Amino acid sequence: MTRQFALPALLLATFTAGVAVGRRGTPSAATPGAATPTAVANRVFELRTYTSPPGKLPDLHTRFRDHTTKLFEKHGMTNIGYWTPRDSARASNTIVYLLAYPSLEARNASWRAFGSDPEWRRAAAASEANGKIVEKVESVFLDPTDFSPMK
Repeated sequence: MTRQFALPALLLATFTAGVAVGRRGTPSAATPGAATPTAVANRVFELRTYTSPPGKLPDLHTRFRDHTTKLFEKHGMTNIGYWTPRDSARASNTIVYLLAYPSLEARNASWRAFGSDPEWRRAAAASEANGKIVEKVESVFLDPTDFSPMK
């Protein structure tokens, strides 16, 4: 029997994994040089979902694996995790990933720098030499709740 997960279950699993990783990456208040409560409170997570044209998901995975994740880090974005849905409707054309930033302002600055990076522009152009590999991008900003383990 094949188990299939609905998108809400995938999103919950994605966020839970991000919480676990985020907790390890967030210094405690007792740690010298630790992030202040304000810095932790300003931390923003972004859940992004990319839908690719038919047959282009492997090309999108290659671009993320070989270029994008490294460039995200270069520009101050924290890679939390990358997933493909298990449900048959989206398994062949969707990647879901979670990024973290110190603040919304930092997020915006990181994406501006990323978008103008010549290395990114070369990688994007090369990966799309045989056509577009992304049809749709969805973005959801997430803030930890007051009862979240990572507050």
